[in-house]
Amino acid sequence: MTDDVTYASAQARLAWFERRDRHAEVAETGRTLVFDHGGRTKRATLLLHGLSAGPRQFSAIAAALHERGQNVFVPRLPRHGHRNRLSEALATMNAAQLQACANDALAVARGLGERVTIAGFSLGGLLAAYLGQTARVHRTVAISPFLGVSLVPDVFRLPLARWVLRRPNRFLWWDPFLRERQLPEHGYPRFATHAVAHGLTLAHQVMEAAREAPPQADELVLVINPRDSTVNRRAVMRLAARWAAHKSNAVRLERLSGLPPFVHDIIEPKRYPQAAQRVLPVLVEIIDG
Repeated sequence: MTDDVTYASAQARLAWFERRDRHAEVAETGRTLVFDHGGRTKRATLLLHGLSAGPRQFSAIAAALHERGQNVFVPRLPRHGHRNRLSEALATMNAAQLQACANDALAVARGLGERVTIAGFSLGGLLAAYLGQTARVHRTVAISPFLGVSLVPDVFRLPLARWVLRRPNRFLWWDPFLRERQLPEHGYPRFATHAVAHGLTLAHQVMEAAREAPPQADELVLVINPRDSTVNRRAVMRLAARWAAHKSNAVRLERLSGLPPFVHDIIEPKRYPQAAQRVLPVLVEIIDG
């Protein structure tokens, strides 16, 4: 075991995340979460939350994996978790910040467990796919990964991102009727168009990398919600095909069933409780493998 993958080194890196979260603008409910057994375990899981959400989005799944003997790390993504839910911080988030945070978080997870699984939802699912393409880990699970916008063909993904970034950022409500009254309290009720565009840019990079080179993860799982009206499901299936062209035995596509139509955030219990309760045991099994 080398120095860069010890439990002690993971704790040192965790201290950096904790110092970052003590910033005056970050809410206590938006901070990084760690479910730790007090020593390095055989398995560790890194969980990556979605756009405008926070680590608590994954609280129930993290707790369930911890009960199975894993150390679990749920970092706060850049520009998220501010106590002002109408913060404009998301407008300054970019793809480079997301990649750096994902790689820093993976370094923590490597110290927490001998074998690392990465799982993420939506924007976090995109980051899980990015790490699955570029990093040697045991398993990556991308849940409804943001690889494109529903109904927007892949060929327009990068031109759309560039077009949006050439224009002033705008903030749009996730729910224009509830507006700032939306739950949960630890998430933002609106998103930044520039943040979405940077996500599309990173998605393009992942898709192109998957075309050219084999993914580095030993096992790759892509999870699709067939009734999701937000992310581009065709892009998810295309990524699965590109990965399978390099490592056919390592790639699996999972389809969720029994979920309500048009629902995207199936993880957050305070947004769609019935959907979250339904998928909780299914996702825990998929991530735990």
